[in-house]
Amino acid sequence: MGRPGRAHRAPGGGGRPHHEDDHDHGDHQQDQRSHAAHPLVPRSHRHCTTAGIIRGRSAVRPFRSPHPSRTECAIDAVDRQLIDLLRANGRASYAELARQVGLSAPAVHERVGKLETAGVITGYRAVVDPAALGLDVTALVGVIESDSVDDTGVEAALRALPEVEDCWRVAGSEGYVIKVRVTDIPALEAAINALNRIEGVARTRTTVVLSTKWEGRHD
Repeated sequence: MGRPGRAHRAPGGGGRPHHEDDHDHGDHQQDQRSHAAHPLVPRSHRHCTTAGIIRGRSAVRPFRSPHPSRTECAIDAVDRQLIDLLRANGRASYAELARQVGLSAPAVHERVGKLETAGVITGYRAVVDPAALGLDVTALVGVIESDSVDDTGVEAALRALPEVEDCWRVAGSEGYVIKVRVTDIPALEAAINALNRIEGVARTRTTVVLSTKWEGRHD
């Protein structure tokens, strides 16, 4: 999703945007005029690196709540509708969202900002077709750990591999399940070899994806 509207910067957060609740109506009107005709991606988030796309990770810095834990946020039916609309098209303007939910653009701006601040909306990214980037092979790999293992070290090593797009900690004999995306079978073999060389990894179990029926469903 591209992030809607103007972002305000929170101190001490590396430029993290956050919503300010004390805007007056004039500020909202000015914000509506400046953003109604533009996509919902702030200037600081409009560029993503090729490497970030190829890795399948968002090259856009994710929005994070200024608080270490999620704040309380009561989500009503309109909020859920806005979330569904943004998941389907994160580049929709505030004016477009307002038309679909029956509110004013300033009211939508405020609601989205509160959802971000509360940590309900955690980030925005571009979704690309892997095949268009030459990434024709996808595999799900179960990682089985050694009896004595440092979870932090294994996770850091998995994160460092550019072929690994997603990682889940799971119950059962496997400690992790990861999604690997590569160009071809020799590249997959190289990625599996790299996984098995990680300290703390006893062995791996690989399932090659034949076809993708859907990914990141929004309906």
